[in-house]
Amino acid sequence: MAEKPQPVRVLYCGVCGLPAEYCEFGPDFEKCKPWLVQNAPDLYPDLLKDANANEADKVSDQLQSTSIAVGTASSGGSSTSKPEEVKRLPGGKIKKKERQEVIIEKVVRNKRKSITTVKGLELFGVKLSDASKKLGKKFATGASVVKGPTEKEQIDVQGDISYDIVEFITETWPDVPEAAIFFIEDGKKVPAA
Repeated sequence: MAEKPQPVRVLYCGVCGLPAEYCEFGPDFEKCKPWLVQNAPDLYPDLLKDANANEADKVSDQLQSTSIAVGTASSGGSSTSKPEEVKRLPGGKIKKKERQEVIIEKVVRNKRKSITTVKGLELFGVKLSDASKKLGKKFATGASVVKGPTEKEQIDVQGDISYDIVEFITETWPDVPEAAIFFIEDGKKVPAA
């Protein structure tokens, strides 16, 4: 009788997030080397041969100095501009914190009918279902919350309401500054102010 196959255990790099055997193809193999020497020496035997005691000490000193520098930079608090928060995703990709901005775009369909889409209101703490009801009542048209092409929710309002929507948004939701509202015109982002 055949044995039941066991699941494969994968060791992921603590630095870049890739499986350890793929670190050399990742975004920064040099930063991964100390971690690999310590946690997966059998995967890269060349690293063990090349790394003598002095080089290992030098690499660990670099790691400690970078972690100290990062710790002092984050605890400083005296800087006037706040750096953007960076999050590493699996595969080494970097995800930046999403900007708080409202984007308004007019989409024409059937040559004369148009839809105005409003994206980003939820970033200011606005509940989209309430916002769509208020927009529908104000402009006497249909408005609904739909998933956009990027799988994020947006508000679709029937008709071209771009002429008066900025004033309505800033009056109805004071948390949304006029400087954070942008129009998409000819594929370019244009400030509303």
